[in-house]
Amino acid sequence: MITIPKITMAPHGPVFSTFVQGYWRLGAWNFTAQQRLSFLKSHVELGITTVDNAAIYGNSEQLFGEALKLDKSMREQIEIVSKFGINGVAPSSDSNRVSHYDSSKEAIITSTENSLKRLGVEQLDALLVHRPDLLMNADEVAEAFELLHQSGKVKHFGVSNFSASQFELLQSRLSKPLITNQVEINPLNFNVFEDGTTDQLQRLKTRPMAWSCLAGGSVFDKNSEKAIRLHKTLHELVEEIGASSIEQVIYAWILKHPSKPVALLGSRNLERIKEATGAITLTMNAEQWYRVWVAAKGHGVA
Repeated sequence: MITIPKITMAPHGPVFSTFVQGYWRLGAWNFTAQQRLSFLKSHVELGITTVDNAAIYGNSEQLFGEALKLDKSMREQIEIVSKFGINGVAPSSDSNRVSHYDSSKEAIITSTENSLKRLGVEQLDALLVHRPDLLMNADEVAEAFELLHQSGKVKHFGVSNFSASQFELLQSRLSKPLITNQVEINPLNFNVFEDGTTDQLQRLKTRPMAWSCLAGGSVFDKNSEKAIRLHKTLHELVEEIGASSIEQVIYAWILKHPSKPVALLGSRNLERIKEATGAITLTMNAEQWYRVWVAAKGHGVA
């Protein structure tokens, strides 16, 4: 069985698994509490010990917490990441309110305490700002983070979907380093490689968490010219690097980047999860990596 290595996310921690199990679709899996616990134990046995959740993910935190209550010893075997900041409004709502971001001190503390209650735990291993808030007061966020850390409710803090300048602004107010920027990385989206986001993280020796690694399934879109080109190249690389699937090639492509991302997995299928983790055994050279880039861009390097 492949051993999933544990890695340090930033110079001062924390230690996460190279692959992270995402639970954002947990509410749609229709698992019983016991099935949820069995699923958790199965991916922990594979070495995937870090789990990702968020306040906005429906009842996912509550469902995860119900499973955790069935075997409280599992809390010591995992690292829990959650996120705050998106205040949703139900589609059926008749009010004039809209979904919005809220990074006020009060909102951060309230959201975190609610997440802890739903999860049934006393501490988060990491808390991330889910989306950049145009009204973010960095000093106020820093105050909330300091209170949550001093009270023992959160060990580490990070961000998600932040630009390099937004990351820098928040970090300038914090006494503790941000430990990650959770960003979209896949062969159809090169934004973070081109806008300075991963350059900054590499300089800080801070690993990104890569979400939507399969572009929400768009890499398999048979009606997209870009996806068709990409699909052809990925199939060629399956043979060249000894992969078992194009999904495995994509994860190998993501992990090769020198910013050293950890990859989020969203599947409920343990066989697909096992297959994805096989990417750590694959070697891809620079020409092969850029072949994926060229296929997606539709042109060669200048």
